[in-house]
Amino acid sequence: MKKITICSVLLALCCLAAFAGGTSEDDGVYSVLVYVTGVTAGSPSYELMVQGAQDFAADNPDAQLKIYESGYNQAEWESQLSDLVSSGKYDIVVSSNPALTDICASVAEKFPNQKFIITDAYLSGNPQIRTYLFNQYEQSMILGYLAGLITTSDMQYANPAKKIGFIAAQEYPLLNKHLVPGFLAGAQLVDPEITVDFRVIGNWYDAAKCGELASSMMASGCDVFATIAGGADTGLFKAAKTNGAYVVYHNIDAYSTAPGIIVGCGKMGQRELVRKALQEDHDGKTAYGEASIVGVAEGYVDFIDTDPLYGTGLSQDVRSRFDAWLADFRAGKIKYELPSLD
Repeated sequence: MKKITICSVLLALCCLAAFAGGTSEDDGVYSVLVYVTGVTAGSPSYELMVQGAQDFAADNPDAQLKIYESGYNQAEWESQLSDLVSSGKYDIVVSSNPALTDICASVAEKFPNQKFIITDAYLSGNPQIRTYLFNQYEQSMILGYLAGLITTSDMQYANPAKKIGFIAAQEYPLLNKHLVPGFLAGAQLVDPEITVDFRVIGNWYDAAKCGELASSMMASGCDVFATIAGGADTGLFKAAKTNGAYVVYHNIDAYSTAPGIIVGCGKMGQRELVRKALQEDHDGKTAYGEASIVGVAEGYVDFIDTDPLYGTGLSQDVRSRFDAWLADFRAGKIKYELPSLD
């Protein structure tokens, strides 16, 4: 009877530790859950996040990664994440999605030992969560300025309409308040009469619908496009090649995907930031509860002008004017006010 009682107590303690979340005891392993909201392939942001976690693991032999792809049904994310961390085996959950702040805060209440790092999101004051928000307004502003130069130029596919396009998979606060407004603000630094036609696909995979939207927008006068559409953006590239238009691309180097069509690429230092954030947590230096905005000045947002394909499709006049403006932007000479996400 005494042995049964002791075993029961030990079992109860183990269950309690699992319920609390976080690693219950030091087993010499630093366990990382990389929670991908969607799928990795075809999403530049998530591909870079996974690469950053893998870079960190390569530097730290005690690190153990689990890559989990949640799928696109956001209604399931909270229950999925709760199930995953209920085991109590993950020292840290790292993810990247503006919608995850509320979800992780809710999960954190149920599992008070679990810690979270979220990039591309902003939440301050929660002692279990550390967030980093990329200054996507800056990246969009840079790409928008290039788009403005192109749509007002005499380049091959430019037309007199002074109209640029933005196609997104879905709407969310960062897109509506930073990405699209930044794109337009950059273009209007070239000419205040420029307008933006903004369309939404409804998912991250429907390339056919993306192509249909793009073709319709081109028919109405759009000659330069930005896109945040995951795998669906291949429809835009095809339509731009067929009908004659230009694309500027967020987050990664995509010049080789459609040379002469993709004429400008932004950089989001997701890979570098995830690697750095995990290393800080591994070393016990994470300031939980803090939220940071990182951009050009911090080295996490920029424009990719080092690829040999940069300049393909641009006129010499447009490239010269853009390069001069970009140098001023990097030097902090272009002033702007970052819109609130509230």
